[in-house]
Amino acid sequence: MKRRKIVIPIVVIATLIIIVVSQYPKLYLATGYGAKSMATAVFVAERDPQIVKLTDLDYSIVKYTKSVVDYENKSVSTSFWGMAKQTAIYRQGFGCCLIGDLPADSLRKLTFTTPIRKREGVWRLAWPDGDLKKDTVYSKIDTVKLKSAIDAAFDNSSEYKKRTAAVVVIYKGELIAEKYDKELGITQDTRIWGWSMSKSIMNSMAGVLTKQRKLDVNASAPVPQWLKDRRRDITISELMHMSSGLKWDEDYSDVSSATNMLYRSADCYKVAIDVPYQKKPGTEWKYSSGTSNILSGIMRTLIGNDQIYHEFPYREIFNKIGVTSMILETDAAGNFVGSSYSYAAARDWARFGLLYYNDGIWKGDTILPKGWVNYTRTPATASKGEYGAQFWLNRSRKLPDVPEDMYSCNGHRGQRIFIIPSRNLVVVRLGFSETGFNHNEFLKGILASIKKN
Repeated sequence: MKRRKIVIPIVVIATLIIIVVSQYPKLYLATGYGAKSMATAVFVAERDPQIVKLTDLDYSIVKYTKSVVDYENKSVSTSFWGMAKQTAIYRQGFGCCLIGDLPADSLRKLTFTTPIRKREGVWRLAWPDGDLKKDTVYSKIDTVKLKSAIDAAFDNSSEYKKRTAAVVVIYKGELIAEKYDKELGITQDTRIWGWSMSKSIMNSMAGVLTKQRKLDVNASAPVPQWLKDRRRDITISELMHMSSGLKWDEDYSDVSSATNMLYRSADCYKVAIDVPYQKKPGTEWKYSSGTSNILSGIMRTLIGNDQIYHEFPYREIFNKIGVTSMILETDAAGNFVGSSYSYAAARDWARFGLLYYNDGIWKGDTILPKGWVNYTRTPATASKGEYGAQFWLNRSRKLPDVPEDMYSCNGHRGQRIFIIPSRNLVVVRLGFSETGFNHNEFLKGILASIKKN
């Protein structure tokens, strides 16, 4: 009996040790996610950390982590019961990044003055130049139905709360409706994480560089590390359409290409370009955050000057369309994390969508080259009509009650910019979850409130 009493605890302890050792790498994913998310929410979006814990860090293993906010040094350290500690710091202009094993003090010395063009008297200027919503009455809009559809997006009464943070509806270029979750402190000025909507910003940067004749989408990707193997044949367009043939693993529940890139590396571009060849480029569509960061790194190389690179999206895109809240974050190595890290207020996300609705033209200024939006909406060969160039498509009618010409910027937790040219609509939905949120029903309700032309 005594021997049995001794053996049982040893077996239990051994089992616990095996579990901890095998799962330990995953803990870094949870703490990395926690530190980065909390830091950006607090220091970029200026949100309450207690609310962030409830809304942004409330799922999977992440909810068991503990984040400590250091306001003096503008940093957040997150651990799992004291283990797998990760730290993210804020740097002016660059946003927040995980530091890994890099010295925080050295990274903090690198700051950047974001060249955002502030608009004077925006409260007096009509949308989209300013924030004044016109009192235009449209005979084609049923305002009661529209309000009902938007209110339904904020309904948290069911088991699966919809947890919408903001909705903005643009009709024929005019702001006709918006709503925010004020109980969670969300207002029209609150910066909200776009997640993978950042990929569509990479599309716009590539468009500008194409107009400037610095980038050719049909050319082979200028990645020196690929010149000696089969990856040298991958074109920029195949990267844009996520058809590179690279062996990429977009799994966020485990240690993968994507999680290593975002939560265990200081250089997202390097991780992404190190992925090996798997299939002939253009023959398979595979969603890959890595390809967006490869594009970011390629554009950094083509621009050839880091200051110009970091100013580029602000000077060439955001300032021109009146976007003043956008922060496009970099990793510790200075690359824009084009796969995932962008923050802006809901109205500014709507302005970005409106740029594409207007075929890349803003008040007569051709920001994106002629034909670029059509290129953007050209399906990746093997995507079955679901994906274009860093934008999602509805060619396959995945949203059955939404017009086929709809295309969208999609992000984690249900972030969306829907562009529906045939119905003159740009619709933004931002939130903290998409569990229980039905995008088809949401858009169906809004479409029902607007009579067809």
